[in-house]
Amino acid sequence: MMAASVPAGMTYVEFCGERFPLSGERRFTIGREADLSVDDNPYLHRQFLVLHNENGLWWLSNLGSHLSATVSAGDVGFSATLGPGARMPLVFGETTIVFTAGPTTYELSVYATAPQVRPVTQQSFAGGRTTQGVPTLTESQKLLIIVLAEEALRREGSGSSSIPSSAQAAARLGWPITKFNRKLDNVCDKLDQLGVSGMRAGGGKLASNRRAKLVEYAVASRIVTRADLPLIDAEAARNAAS
Repeated sequence: MMAASVPAGMTYVEFCGERFPLSGERRFTIGREADLSVDDNPYLHRQFLVLHNENGLWWLSNLGSHLSATVSAGDVGFSATLGPGARMPLVFGETTIVFTAGPTTYELSVYATAPQVRPVTQQSFAGGRTTQGVPTLTESQKLLIIVLAEEALRREGSGSSSIPSSAQAAARLGWPITKFNRKLDNVCDKLDQLGVSGMRAGGGKLASNRRAKLVEYAVASRIVTRADLPLIDAEAARNAAS
């Protein structure tokens, strides 16, 4: 399907700077061989995601058998994982969808004319334990995530990006590979404890594709942003001078 101009107020998908209008009368598929063919990537399902309108509400469904997508709406602080066979309504106006297939991470946005959800008012409490869910990162842990997500953060708008190997990322920061791997283990352990999927495989072992899932989660939930990118060169310069 070719991108088209989109009338004001119409629901559409945006990918790589192109807009694809949606019709409430038919389903819109996303995948390797779909209405929106994002990439000829053998790790990506032919039809992975589908958007359809049901009783005036837009739904996103995962048709895949082994890939998940991270769905977020930054304005209201929402982030969730859409696993194989699952579906969810899109009620945020603008929704960001990030998913990983093999070594590549993809990002697209859906602008849906759906009921708007307002940000939850933050309440203050006099005592008790802080609710867990938002990771607290050390400076070095955040640097690790930034360098892994560098290409995704430098990209203009939605699209696809590759993820560096651990050796490439360590060299970019000027770190020994042993330090990088130790920090990566720590970050993945922390996120796993917070319930972020993809950090561990079966039997509690660290997942082989955890770097990709880490980038997917960090980009979708805005743990790191483009404003953090200068920290990479600052760290590299500091280590080169030492």
